[in-house]
Amino acid sequence: MIPKRVRRWIWVAIVVVIAVAAIVMVGDVRELGDRLGSFGWWAFFAALGLSLTNYVIRFLRWQLYLKWQSVSVPVGSSALVFGAGLSLSITPAKLGELVKSYLLRELHDIPPTQTAPIVVAERVTDLIALLSLAIIGVAVFGVQTTLVLAAGSIIFLGLVLLAWPRPTNALIDLVTRPALTRKFREPLHKVYDGLASLCRPARLGIATAIAMPSWACECVGFALICNAFPGTQVDLGLAMVIYAATSIAGALSFLPGGLGVTEGAMTILLVQSAARIDQATALDATLLTRLATLWFAVLLGLVLLAIARGRIARRTERANEA
Repeated sequence: MIPKRVRRWIWVAIVVVIAVAAIVMVGDVRELGDRLGSFGWWAFFAALGLSLTNYVIRFLRWQLYLKWQSVSVPVGSSALVFGAGLSLSITPAKLGELVKSYLLRELHDIPPTQTAPIVVAERVTDLIALLSLAIIGVAVFGVQTTLVLAAGSIIFLGLVLLAWPRPTNALIDLVTRPALTRKFREPLHKVYDGLASLCRPARLGIATAIAMPSWACECVGFALICNAFPGTQVDLGLAMVIYAATSIAGALSFLPGGLGVTEGAMTILLVQSAARIDQATALDATLLTRLATLWFAVLLGLVLLAIARGRIARRTERANEA
Protein backbone atom coordinates (compact mmCIF):
# COMPACT_ATOMS: atom_id res chain seq x y z
CA MET A 1 0.00 0.00 0.00
CA ILE A 2 1.36 3.44 -0.96
CA PRO A 3 1.49 5.98 1.92
CA LYS A 4 -1.12 8.75 1.77
CA ARG A 5 1.57 11.43 1.62
CA VAL A 6 3.22 9.74 -1.38
CA ARG A 7 -0.13 9.46 -3.18
CA ARG A 8 -0.78 13.16 -2.55
CA TRP A 9 2.52 14.17 -4.15
CA ILE A 10 1.89 11.89 -7.12
CA TRP A 11 -1.50 13.47 -7.81
CA VAL A 12 -0.07 16.99 -7.44
CA ALA A 13 2.69 16.09 -9.87
CA ILE A 14 0.30 14.61 -12.40
CA VAL A 15 -1.98 17.66 -12.29
CA VAL A 16 0.97 20.04 -12.76
CA VAL A 17 2.36 18.07 -15.69
CA ILE A 18 -1.03 17.91 -17.40
CA ALA A 19 -1.59 21.63 -16.85
CA VAL A 20 1.82 22.60 -18.22
CA ALA A 21 1.48 20.29 -21.20
CA ALA A 22 -2.03 21.54 -21.96
CA ILE A 23 -0.94 25.19 -21.93
CA VAL A 24 1.97 24.55 -24.26
CA MET A 25 0.15 22.20 -26.61
CA VAL A 26 -2.99 24.24 -27.28
CA GLY A 27 -3.48 24.43 -31.04
CA ASP A 28 -0.46 22.23 -31.70
CA VAL A 29 -1.65 18.71 -30.88
CA ARG A 30 -1.62 17.45 -34.47
CA GLU A 31 1.92 18.72 -35.01
CA LEU A 32 3.05 17.03 -31.79
CA GLY A 33 1.56 13.74 -32.98
CA ASP A 34 3.31 14.06 -36.34
CA ARG A 35 6.65 14.53 -34.61
CA LEU A 36 6.12 11.45 -32.42
CA GLY A 37 5.10 9.43 -35.47
CA SER A 38 8.55 9.89 -36.98
CA PHE A 39 10.45 9.54 -33.69
CA GLY A 40 13.08 6.78 -33.39
CA TRP A 41 11.79 4.94 -30.32
CA TRP A 42 15.08 3.08 -29.87
CA ALA A 43 16.43 6.33 -28.38
CA PHE A 44 13.75 6.38 -25.68
CA PHE A 45 14.61 2.85 -24.55
CA ALA A 46 18.31 3.71 -24.68
CA ALA A 47 17.55 6.70 -22.43
CA LEU A 48 15.75 4.38 -20.00
CA GLY A 49 18.86 2.20 -19.88
CA LEU A 50 21.06 5.23 -19.26
CA SER A 51 18.74 6.38 -16.45
CA LEU A 52 19.03 2.94 -14.89
CA THR A 53 22.82 3.23 -15.14
CA ASN A 54 22.53 6.56 -13.34
CA TYR A 55 20.71 4.88 -10.44
CA VAL A 56 23.28 2.07 -10.26
CA ILE A 57 26.20 4.52 -10.07
CA ARG A 58 24.42 6.61 -7.44
CA PHE A 59 23.75 3.44 -5.45
CA LEU A 60 27.52 2.89 -5.30
CA ARG A 61 27.82 6.39 -3.82
CA TRP A 62 25.03 5.55 -1.36
CA GLN A 63 27.00 2.49 -0.25
CA LEU A 64 30.08 4.64 0.28
CA TYR A 65 28.09 7.13 2.34
CA LEU A 66 26.74 4.30 4.51
CA LYS A 67 30.31 3.15 5.12
CA TRP A 68 31.39 6.67 6.07
CA GLN A 69 28.49 6.85 8.53
CA SER A 70 29.36 3.42 9.99
CA VAL A 71 26.03 1.96 8.86
CA SER A 72 26.13 -1.74 8.01
CA VAL A 73 23.16 -3.37 6.24
CA PRO A 74 22.94 -6.24 3.72
CA VAL A 75 23.56 -5.09 0.14
CA GLY A 76 20.17 -6.36 -1.03
CA SER A 77 18.32 -4.47 1.68
CA SER A 78 20.41 -1.37 1.03
CA ALA A 79 19.55 -1.52 -2.68
CA LEU A 80 15.85 -1.91 -1.84
CA VAL A 81 15.93 1.15 0.44
CA PHE A 82 17.86 3.22 -2.09
CA GLY A 83 15.50 2.27 -4.91
CA ALA A 84 12.40 2.92 -2.79
CA GLY A 85 13.67 6.45 -2.20
CA LEU A 86 13.31 7.15 -5.93
CA SER A 87 9.53 7.08 -5.46
CA LEU A 88 9.77 10.49 -3.83
CA SER A 89 11.87 12.13 -6.53
CA ILE A 90 8.85 14.37 -7.17
CA THR A 91 9.09 16.07 -3.76
CA PRO A 92 10.68 19.55 -3.49
CA ALA A 93 14.47 19.22 -3.96
CA LYS A 94 13.90 15.44 -3.67
CA LEU A 95 13.99 15.79 0.11
CA GLY A 96 11.16 13.26 0.27
CA GLU A 97 13.96 10.73 -0.22
CA LEU A 98 14.42 11.06 3.53
CA VAL A 99 11.98 8.15 3.48
CA LYS A 100 15.17 6.08 3.16
CA SER A 101 16.03 6.99 6.75
CA TYR A 102 12.57 5.84 7.85
CA LEU A 103 12.95 2.56 5.98
CA LEU A 104 16.38 1.87 7.47
CA ARG A 105 14.96 2.50 10.93
CA GLU A 106 11.99 0.20 10.37
CA LEU A 107 14.03 -2.56 8.72
CA HIS A 108 17.29 -2.39 10.68
CA ASP A 109 16.69 -0.15 13.74
CA ILE A 110 19.16 2.48 12.51
CA PRO A 111 18.54 5.98 13.99
CA PRO A 112 17.35 8.47 11.34
CA THR A 113 19.79 11.09 12.65
CA GLN A 114 22.59 8.79 11.48
CA THR A 115 21.30 8.38 7.92
CA ALA A 116 19.40 11.62 7.20
CA PRO A 117 22.71 13.48 6.55
CA ILE A 118 23.37 11.01 3.73
CA VAL A 119 20.21 12.01 1.87
CA VAL A 120 21.07 15.71 2.15
CA ALA A 121 24.69 15.04 1.14
CA GLU A 122 23.40 13.19 -1.94
CA ARG A 123 21.45 16.28 -2.99
CA VAL A 124 24.48 18.52 -2.39
CA THR A 125 26.81 16.42 -4.54
CA ASP A 126 24.09 15.98 -7.20
CA LEU A 127 23.82 19.75 -7.53
CA ILE A 128 27.61 20.17 -7.66
CA ALA A 129 27.88 17.43 -10.29
CA LEU A 130 25.11 18.98 -12.42
CA LEU A 131 26.71 22.41 -12.03
CA SER A 132 30.06 20.99 -13.16
CA LEU A 133 28.42 19.43 -16.23
CA ALA A 134 26.66 22.73 -16.97
CA ILE A 135 29.95 24.62 -16.71
CA ILE A 136 31.52 22.21 -19.20
CA GLY A 137 28.63 22.91 -21.57
CA VAL A 138 28.93 26.66 -21.04
CA ALA A 139 32.64 26.49 -21.79
CA VAL A 140 31.90 24.78 -25.10
CA PHE A 141 28.77 26.68 -26.19
CA GLY A 142 28.63 29.81 -24.03
CA VAL A 143 24.86 29.46 -23.47
CA GLN A 144 22.91 30.14 -20.26
CA THR A 145 25.96 31.64 -18.55
CA THR A 146 23.81 33.80 -16.26
CA LEU A 147 21.66 30.88 -15.09
CA VAL A 148 24.70 28.69 -14.40
CA LEU A 149 26.52 31.48 -12.52
CA ALA A 150 23.43 32.22 -10.40
CA ALA A 151 22.99 28.55 -9.53
CA GLY A 152 26.69 28.27 -8.78
CA SER A 153 26.48 31.21 -6.36
CA ILE A 154 23.57 29.62 -4.45
CA ILE A 155 25.36 26.27 -4.23
CA PHE A 156 28.58 27.97 -3.11
CA LEU A 157 26.69 29.76 -0.33
CA GLY A 158 25.30 26.42 0.84
CA LEU A 159 28.80 24.93 0.92
CA VAL A 160 30.04 27.89 2.96
CA LEU A 161 27.33 27.23 5.56
CA LEU A 162 28.36 23.56 5.66
CA ALA A 163 31.99 24.44 6.21
CA TRP A 164 31.31 27.20 8.78
CA PRO A 165 29.61 25.63 11.82
CA ARG A 166 29.11 28.76 13.95
CA PRO A 167 26.54 30.61 11.75
CA THR A 168 24.84 27.35 10.78
CA ASN A 169 24.41 26.22 14.38
CA ALA A 170 23.21 29.72 15.27
CA LEU A 171 20.65 29.50 12.44
CA ILE A 172 19.41 26.14 13.76
CA ASP A 173 19.08 27.63 17.26
CA LEU A 174 17.14 30.59 15.86
CA VAL A 175 14.74 28.42 13.84
CA THR A 176 14.12 26.10 16.80
CA ARG A 177 13.64 28.88 19.38
CA PRO A 178 9.80 28.70 19.31
CA ALA A 179 8.36 26.07 21.62
CA LEU A 180 6.73 24.33 18.66
CA THR A 181 10.09 23.58 16.99
CA ARG A 182 12.34 23.34 20.05
CA LYS A 183 12.19 19.53 20.11
CA PHE A 184 13.90 19.45 16.70
CA ARG A 185 16.97 21.40 17.87
CA GLU A 186 19.09 18.49 19.05
CA PRO A 187 18.24 16.20 16.08
CA LEU A 188 18.99 19.04 13.64
CA HIS A 189 22.37 19.65 15.26
CA LYS A 190 23.14 15.94 14.96
CA VAL A 191 22.08 15.89 11.32
CA TYR A 192 24.22 18.96 10.61
CA ASP A 193 27.25 17.40 12.29
CA GLY A 194 26.85 14.29 10.16
CA LEU A 195 26.32 16.35 7.01
CA ALA A 196 29.40 18.49 7.70
CA SER A 197 31.42 15.29 8.13
CA LEU A 198 30.17 13.90 4.80
CA CYS A 199 30.92 17.20 3.05
CA ARG A 200 34.57 17.47 4.03
CA PRO A 201 36.62 18.40 0.94
CA ALA A 202 38.00 14.89 0.29
CA ARG A 203 34.67 13.14 0.75
CA LEU A 204 32.82 15.85 -1.19
CA GLY A 205 35.27 15.46 -4.08
CA ILE A 206 34.96 11.67 -4.17
CA ALA A 207 31.14 11.72 -4.00
CA THR A 208 30.93 14.41 -6.70
CA ALA A 209 33.33 12.47 -8.93
CA ILE A 210 30.96 9.50 -8.67
CA ALA A 211 27.89 11.65 -9.32
CA MET A 212 29.21 13.34 -12.47
CA PRO A 213 29.24 10.26 -14.74
CA SER A 214 25.88 9.18 -13.33
CA TRP A 215 24.22 12.45 -14.35
CA ALA A 216 26.20 12.52 -17.59
CA CYS A 217 24.31 9.34 -18.50
CA GLU A 218 21.01 11.23 -18.40
CA CYS A 219 22.53 14.08 -20.42
CA VAL A 220 23.47 11.53 -23.10
CA GLY A 221 19.94 10.10 -22.93
CA PHE A 222 18.52 13.60 -23.46
CA ALA A 223 20.76 14.11 -26.50
CA LEU A 224 19.74 10.74 -27.96
CA ILE A 225 16.04 11.57 -27.60
CA CYS A 226 16.48 14.99 -29.24
CA ASN A 227 18.45 13.55 -32.15
CA ALA A 228 15.95 10.72 -32.71
CA PHE A 229 13.61 13.27 -34.32
CA PRO A 230 14.31 13.54 -38.09
CA GLY A 231 16.29 16.64 -39.05
CA THR A 232 17.31 17.43 -35.46
CA GLN A 233 20.95 17.74 -34.43
CA VAL A 234 21.78 18.59 -30.81
CA ASP A 235 25.44 18.27 -29.89
CA LEU A 236 26.24 16.48 -26.62
CA GLY A 237 27.78 19.60 -25.09
CA LEU A 238 24.65 21.61 -25.77
CA ALA A 239 22.44 18.82 -24.45
CA MET A 240 24.62 18.68 -21.34
CA VAL A 241 24.26 22.37 -20.47
CA ILE A 242 20.51 22.42 -21.19
CA TYR A 243 19.75 19.28 -19.19
CA ALA A 244 22.02 20.18 -16.27
CA ALA A 245 20.95 23.84 -16.08
CA THR A 246 17.22 23.06 -16.22
CA SER A 247 17.59 20.26 -13.65
CA ILE A 248 19.35 22.67 -11.29
CA ALA A 249 16.67 25.30 -11.88
CA GLY A 250 13.98 22.75 -11.07
CA ALA A 251 15.76 21.64 -7.89
CA LEU A 252 16.30 25.19 -6.64
CA SER A 253 12.68 26.11 -7.38
CA PHE A 254 11.60 23.75 -4.55
CA LEU A 255 8.57 22.75 -6.62
CA PRO A 256 7.72 19.01 -6.58
CA GLY A 257 10.31 17.41 -8.87
CA GLY A 258 10.93 20.84 -10.41
CA LEU A 259 7.69 20.25 -12.33
CA GLY A 260 6.77 23.03 -14.70
CA VAL A 261 10.08 24.83 -14.21
CA THR A 262 12.26 22.09 -15.69
CA GLU A 263 9.85 21.24 -18.53
CA GLY A 264 9.24 24.87 -19.46
CA ALA A 265 12.91 25.84 -19.35
CA MET A 266 14.01 22.76 -21.28
CA THR A 267 11.48 23.38 -24.05
CA ILE A 268 12.35 27.07 -24.32
CA LEU A 269 16.11 26.47 -24.38
CA LEU A 270 15.77 23.84 -27.10
CA VAL A 271 13.79 26.28 -29.24
CA GLN A 272 16.16 29.19 -28.60
CA SER A 273 19.40 27.21 -28.77
CA ALA A 274 21.81 26.90 -31.68
CA ALA A 275 19.99 23.68 -32.63
CA ARG A 276 16.97 25.73 -33.78
CA ILE A 277 14.41 23.07 -32.89
CA ASP A 278 10.75 23.86 -33.59
CA GLN A 279 8.41 24.10 -30.61
CA ALA A 280 6.53 20.84 -31.24
CA THR A 281 9.74 18.80 -31.48
CA ALA A 282 11.21 20.57 -28.44
CA LEU A 283 8.13 19.82 -26.34
CA ASP A 284 8.02 16.18 -27.42
CA ALA A 285 11.73 15.79 -26.64
CA THR A 286 11.21 17.37 -23.22
CA LEU A 287 8.25 15.19 -22.27
CA LEU A 288 9.95 12.00 -23.45
CA THR A 289 13.09 12.93 -21.53
CA ARG A 290 11.12 13.50 -18.33
CA LEU A 291 9.34 10.18 -18.83
CA ALA A 292 12.68 8.40 -19.21
CA THR A 293 14.23 10.12 -16.18
CA LEU A 294 11.89 11.52 -13.50
CA TRP A 295 8.82 9.37 -14.10
CA PHE A 296 10.79 6.18 -14.70
CA ALA A 297 12.48 6.77 -11.32
CA VAL A 298 9.14 7.35 -9.60
CA LEU A 299 7.57 4.21 -11.10
CA LEU A 300 10.57 2.04 -10.20
CA GLY A 301 10.67 3.55 -6.72
CA LEU A 302 6.97 2.89 -6.08
CA VAL A 303 7.41 -0.79 -6.89
CA LEU A 304 10.40 -1.09 -4.54
CA LEU A 305 8.65 0.98 -1.85
CA ALA A 306 5.74 -1.47 -1.90
CA ILE A 307 8.20 -4.35 -1.45
CA ALA A 308 9.92 -2.54 1.41
CA ARG A 309 6.62 -1.82 3.16
CA GLY A 310 5.73 -5.50 2.85
CA ARG A 311 8.98 -6.46 4.56
CA ILE A 312 8.34 -3.94 7.33
CA ALA A 313 4.84 -5.33 7.88
CA ARG A 314 6.18 -8.88 8.15
CA ARG A 315 8.92 -7.75 10.52
CA THR A 316 6.36 -6.00 12.72
CA GLU A 317 4.16 -9.13 12.77
CA ARG A 318 7.09 -11.29 13.86
CA ALA A 319 7.98 -8.79 16.61
CA ASN A 320 4.39 -8.78 17.89
CA GLU A 321 4.29 -12.56 17.95
CA ALA A 322 7.53 -12.84 19.89
